Amino acid sequence: MARIAVIGAGTGAMAAAARLSVAGHRVTVYERAETYGGSLGRFARDGFVFDTGPGLLHLPAVYRDLFVKTGKESLEQCVTLTQVDPASRHLFADGTAVSLPNASRAGVTGALDRALGEGAGARWGDFLDRAGEAWNRSRRPLLEEPLPEDRRALARDPYPAVRHRRLLRPARQAGTVAEVGAWELTDPRLASLLDGYALSYGLDPRRAPAAAALLPYMEETFGSWYVAGGVRALADAVYARCLARKVEFVFGAEVVRVAEKDGRAAGIELADGASVEADHVVLGAQPAPGLLPVRDGGRPAGAPSVPGRFQVLLSLRGAREAGAVHRTVVHTADPGAEQDAVFGGRTAELPTVTVLR
Repeated sequence: MARIAVIGAGTGAMAAAARLSVAGHRVTVYERAETYGGSLGRFARDGFVFDTGPGLLHLPAVYRDLFVKTGKESLEQCVTLTQVDPASRHLFADGTAVSLPNASRAGVTGALDRALGEGAGARWGDFLDRAGEAWNRSRRPLLEEPLPEDRRALARDPYPAVRHRRLLRPARQAGTVAEVGAWELTDPRLASLLDGYALSYGLDPRRAPAAAALLPYMEETFGSWYVAGGVRALADAVYARCLARKVEFVFGAEVVRVAEKDGRAAGIELADGASVEADHVVLGAQPAPGLLPVRDGGRPAGAPSVPGRFQVLLSLRGAREAGAVHRTVVHTADPGAEQDAVFGGRTAELPTVTVLR
């Protein structure tokens, strides 16, 4: 049995803690905040309760596997999941609107043809086929198997982009999400639809690799799910599973450094000066400057710059409009200006707005 310190109490860190505890290790989670859940936050006021992070769950199989491997109760016995339909509604600057069915390739392509014109659905469908290949190429080596010793193969972009013919210049393959939208989808509304998936994960479409195209593939293939009580309820369930597996939690404990001995992690140091010995350390949070040792003249690891989000929590009394969708995306009229501002550290004048029910 090993002593394992887990840094952070987000859902990924808690999932690792639960699995390690089931394997027979003594696991303690150190979280600088006063609660668990990471980005799956909750805000309550005057009887209204809001998720402050994601509003829908995608790829629930990841959590189903976690609950199967760490206890007798399944995911569905711990939280109530409902597939939402439509998965999302999109409003474009030219007044076009389209609602995309949940987990239905034929339904999505048909809806795009009706809203954007004949051929739009086929272009989106062909793009998703290639994105599916990227998913199949990356799923096993990145998500389901230990990383190989020789990682050169992982440096290759798995997205099988169509070659783009250019006048008097050699043909090129799309290397970024923005190029996929411009070269393969051609319709600026479809390109905006694709950009929206990247933006929702904090990615700059102009720099995100073309393989990030697998994000819409995953959502449209595995569906969008609403968690009764809000997605925060999922964090509650994972935390409860950790407690059932005897995982210990220390809140208000900021880890400032991972201690090293003989070339390996040997414990952690806390902001209050305390030191904790450990046989292994699991980092489940963004590394702050100085947290990790620096070797071979490398630069200290720091949290990457991720654009923030401005949230409005709106409480409404009375009956809800019949058929109100769970997620509506209002796309900006000027994607280039928005991306210049957001990824340049400024506030966009005309931002993309996502409305979550």
